[in-house]
Amino acid sequence: MDEKRYLKWYNKVGYGSGDVAGNVVYALLSSFVMIYLTDTVGLNSGVVGTLMMLSKLFDGVTDIFFGSMIDKTKSRMGKARPWMFWGFFGCAITLAAIFMIPVNLGEGAKYAWFFLAYTLLNAVFYTANNIAYSALTSLITKNGSERVQMGSIRFMFAFGTSLLIQTITVGFVKSMGGGAEGWRTVAIIYAVIGLVVNSLSVLSVKELPAEELDETNARKDMEKIEKYSLGDAVRLLASNKFYIIICGVYILTQVYTATLNMGIYFMAYILGDESLLGVFSMAINIPLIAGLVFTPVLVKKMKGMYKINLAGYILATVARGLVIVGGYMGNLPMMLIFSGVAAIGMSPLQGDLNALIASCSEYTFLTKHKRIDGTMFSCTSLGVKIGGGIGTALAGWMLAASGYIPNAVTQVDSCINMLYFMYLWIPMIINLVIAFLLSRLKVEQANARLESAE
Repeated sequence: MDEKRYLKWYNKVGYGSGDVAGNVVYALLSSFVMIYLTDTVGLNSGVVGTLMMLSKLFDGVTDIFFGSMIDKTKSRMGKARPWMFWGFFGCAITLAAIFMIPVNLGEGAKYAWFFLAYTLLNAVFYTANNIAYSALTSLITKNGSERVQMGSIRFMFAFGTSLLIQTITVGFVKSMGGGAEGWRTVAIIYAVIGLVVNSLSVLSVKELPAEELDETNARKDMEKIEKYSLGDAVRLLASNKFYIIICGVYILTQVYTATLNMGIYFMAYILGDESLLGVFSMAINIPLIAGLVFTPVLVKKMKGMYKINLAGYILATVARGLVIVGGYMGNLPMMLIFSGVAAIGMSPLQGDLNALIASCSEYTFLTKHKRIDGTMFSCTSLGVKIGGGIGTALAGWMLAASGYIPNAVTQVDSCINMLYFMYLWIPMIINLVIAFLLSRLKVEQANARLESAE
């Protein structure tokens, strides 16, 4: 029997376009904030990395808090849509603020300005927006195939936006006057674009009524389902082993992405041309987007997400190993080709990740009879911020420890060796760990057993 369908094609596209807004923020920060702070504002990369990690202490609290708040929200717009809509106004303001640090401020004031804007963006506004956006996967449809399609379309927009930003930003900043003025203007333009697209995405979908979301023989009284504290939510997450795994996977995928995005240093000082970041972005994101097109079909053919995700990451690990070989050989075409192969292997997980999280949420309901979709999807915001923050902060620490000199024509040998390790080895190691974790992520099978036992 076919599952009931809830969405038209334009609902799926409208939903997916919301990740244009999210990646206007994420791609600009992960790819360019460090080089902006070190080479334009004049800050120390190690200190910046430390401030980023301190900021994450706030993030660890706010993710679950906002997830719980979304679960408890009742409004005409639904649970998640109000948070997604209003949250991005704060994202736009704080994103622009990060790239508007006055160059004539004292050094301490510059660090304080960055830390405050960065923390507000990540711990408050991006958290509210991104968790709500991800939670909509469970709130606007109950159809598993539609959820996979939504995830694939979403990440097509996400990687397409990242590709565009990584390709044009360096030249765009120069065309806007370069230096602090150029970064400020570009950040404001990106923030406004994100605000418009996010608003359109919110208006393109509607949440299902609570009674329809919870209509199954396993559902308990709705009042009992809704009543739980933040502490209860934390315990529910901690008791779901699949949530722990998927949260780890999400964090690692974001560390991986942030590490590659810091490749502007590798391009500038190893390959000798910082504009090659856009070339590598195309080599990675175009195959990734192509893979996302076929993800729903592959998931259906493989009768689930487990096998295709695991096989994809085994391929991605091998391919990243061959990128390492090409890097040390100085073989640019080999690096580009196998970067693309790795991206193809990674694409199924990117496309079905939200559907996997929805399955994790269903596992909690089937075992604990609590509906915590918003709280469960906190791992998406947690992963983006913790993973992206770790990746960018790690790069800052490594740059400082290796003796990086901002705007130098050439770098010392210790810095060159560090750039090889950061751009070539770390991504391959991360893919290997993710492949292991995916081998343990059998949530679909667990849900099927629980449902058949009812």
